[in-house]
Amino acid sequence: MNIKTVRQTAREKLKGFCRVCPECNGKACAGEVPGMGGMGTGASFKNNVEALAAFRINMRTLHSAKHPDTKLKLFGQELKTPILGAPITGNNFNMGGALNEHEWAEAMIQGCLTSGTLGSTGDAPDPAMYKAGVEVVSKAQGQGIPFMKPRQLDEVFSYLRQAEQAGVLAVGMDVDAAGLVTIPVSPKSKEDLKQIIDNTSLPFIIKGIMTVDEAEIAIEAGAAAIVVSNHGGRVIDHTPGTAEVLPEIASAVNGRIPVIVDGGIRTGLDVLKMLALGADAVMIGRPLIIAGYGGGAEGVALVIRRMTNELKQAMVLTGCSTLEDIDIDVLF
Repeated sequence: MNIKTVRQTAREKLKGFCRVCPECNGKACAGEVPGMGGMGTGASFKNNVEALAAFRINMRTLHSAKHPDTKLKLFGQELKTPILGAPITGNNFNMGGALNEHEWAEAMIQGCLTSGTLGSTGDAPDPAMYKAGVEVVSKAQGQGIPFMKPRQLDEVFSYLRQAEQAGVLAVGMDVDAAGLVTIPVSPKSKEDLKQIIDNTSLPFIIKGIMTVDEAEIAIEAGAAAIVVSNHGGRVIDHTPGTAEVLPEIASAVNGRIPVIVDGGIRTGLDVLKMLALGADAVMIGRPLIIAGYGGGAEGVALVIRRMTNELKQAMVLTGCSTLEDIDIDVLF
């Protein structure tokens, strides 16, 4: 299996939902929600990609960083790479249904584990979709992170119990999905978040942070980590790209909790840029959909390993021996 055959197979299985473009930049699929595109004009999706592309790299080759180490510790686990799988679900209405929810979750979770990292599972209108992901993570001895939508509190508590019973490492919430009309969801106040976090023993991740003030709210509520994310540009038009807001958020968090970021990350060099801007780790979405549809768990592992190797190469060419060495000086 190679990247070319994975992309060819994915193009067939995702026909009508994703074109598997040479450059995944949100232009061809703008407004295709449901589907793989960005909301409205697609500006939020495109801004993610363009914001990352705008950063330049300071190349350095007079140093001793010959064998870079990409390992990190997260949620008590030592990972081989800072590249995690993002929570994705809704195969029938977003990706055409060539894979069912169990098959997709298996590809994501097992592919990530094979490549030495963690994958996530998601939530969608049918509660069975969240349950399918939790079951797959449970089967993997809890090595994965289920994410739920910002549902009503009684549902949230029920979802937390499912995750706890499955023995998962951590659990999360896509707070940026608060405006969806297909699910009974709503924004969450700091008091709501505290009540949720106080009702579980699991590390709780808040995904969908785009401003410093909301990063502070997440920390004050007891979040174990945040994900800087605009939901892949799929929930509101004309937000900035995540790379634009990440530095200020990471500076304000100042190491109190891990800062993860997603949005427009396509290569290991993109990963390097996000880490230089202050992230501790990244999450990958659309590239792993293509990988999973094109090659199952093996395809997911292939893409993560490729991106990790690209990251290592970029570390060699910027003088970084460890992830901790990657800082703002890497950027021009």
